[in-house]
Amino acid sequence: MSPSDGPRPAKPETVFDRDAEWNALVAFSCDTRPGAGLGVVSGRLRQGKTYLLEALTGALGGFYFGAQPAAEAESLRRLGDELAQFTGASPPAHRQSWEEAVDALLSLGDGRVLPVVIDEFPDLVRQSPSLPSVIQRALRRLRATGRENRSRLVLSGSALPVMRRLFGTASPLHELADLELTVRPLDFRQAARFWGIDDPRLAVLVHAVVGGTPAYRRDYVGGDAPGGPDDFDAWVCRTVLNPRTPLFREAHQLLQEETDHWDRALFHSALAAVALGCSTHGEVAECLGAQLTDASRCLALLRESGLLHGEPDAFRPHVTRLHIAEPLLAFEHAVIWPHRSALDRQDAADTWRRARPAFDSTVVGPHFAQICRDWAMDFAGPETFGGRPAVASHGSLPHPAHQSGLEAEVVVRGRLGSRSGALMSVGLARWNEVMDLPHLERLRQLLALLAARGEDVGHVRPACYGGMGFTPALRRAEADGDVVLVGPDRLYEGR
Repeated sequence: MSPSDGPRPAKPETVFDRDAEWNALVAFSCDTRPGAGLGVVSGRLRQGKTYLLEALTGALGGFYFGAQPAAEAESLRRLGDELAQFTGASPPAHRQSWEEAVDALLSLGDGRVLPVVIDEFPDLVRQSPSLPSVIQRALRRLRATGRENRSRLVLSGSALPVMRRLFGTASPLHELADLELTVRPLDFRQAARFWGIDDPRLAVLVHAVVGGTPAYRRDYVGGDAPGGPDDFDAWVCRTVLNPRTPLFREAHQLLQEETDHWDRALFHSALAAVALGCSTHGEVAECLGAQLTDASRCLALLRESGLLHGEPDAFRPHVTRLHIAEPLLAFEHAVIWPHRSALDRQDAADTWRRARPAFDSTVVGPHFAQICRDWAMDFAGPETFGGRPAVASHGSLPHPAHQSGLEAEVVVRGRLGSRSGALMSVGLARWNEVMDLPHLERLRQLLALLAARGEDVGHVRPACYGGMGFTPALRRAEADGDVVLVGPDRLYEGR
């Protein structure tokens, strides 16, 4: 659908950021062209979909229905009651079918443009599998008859596997959708502003614990944010390690809600393996003492649920590297897992003193590297690497002089149309050490190895991403154009 030229409601001040999402929803909801429209909104739990959709219907006078896990009859009764309250009519005198309910919902748009939202749509579909077909038929019927209807039906859900099945390219509803919107976690810069943090190192630490999930500050810690770098340890103890806060059990709750599968113990163990550094299917299987096929199936389910991401190694595309999508899950499984039972009966500060080394070594370092990759993709100026990146990923190669091989945490390749797939930059990311010329020399060794394997390294820019800064010697190499240096300040403010 095309956006209309009429006035648009301003985004409410209570909605933080989300400008692109708001504009897309408003453009869809305010389109005055005839015909019923269908919009699809998806995203993981706690990202603010409901908050955004309630603000949309509130600003436009639309109808909002939040589904719940319930029997079909109860859902239909709730919908009938809420629809009657919205229209001022009497509730249905008889038990409705979904055919009647969907027709009643879409009729709200007879003669006017109106957003009609069904939130957590998968909860309805679990009890009423025919509902998507009912909606498809109703929309096709409205469009075929030319009825003067401008309902803008929005179906939202956080069960990502179900949403993909319902609205993927093979679904009949896919071709009817005029809007497909994904509400993602706030990026690391947005998250720092949301938490009110202006110290970049503190922002990295907090993001390594709670990521960019808005609900964690609003609803899970009562707005409690670290007062400064010296308050970080105390903040961890009074929030995520405090059994009296909802955040304390959120990792378990998140896994339970996102994975509709009986063997959650295996999921926990697989996430713990990834959090502790196992980045391939084979490494996870070895850590679990499981068959590769069993481990791969478990990892595939975690990826399907959006809790685990996998991407090809930058230098060995046949190798898939895994990382946990939700930082709180990585924090839980790498840091808290060995101490969780003690937290119910021991002082959180003592537990955190024992767990802090694991946080520094296995959580913050890899998380800092991911932030650096995100920066390279989303914030680095085209002059930084000589063009626009297509992908930034982790790369590794075996090397006879290095037992673990040579690795680069931030490997940037170019877009189609510039140097298709060309290597633009190879970088190291080090969170807790000052970077020096030996780091640059290691990058040069890696580039020599890549050149020997046939990779074009003629335009590659070595880069060092340092959480603790850089020596004067490395700064001089930067001034000579030999290396790109990116510290926390540049990650959060620069290009």
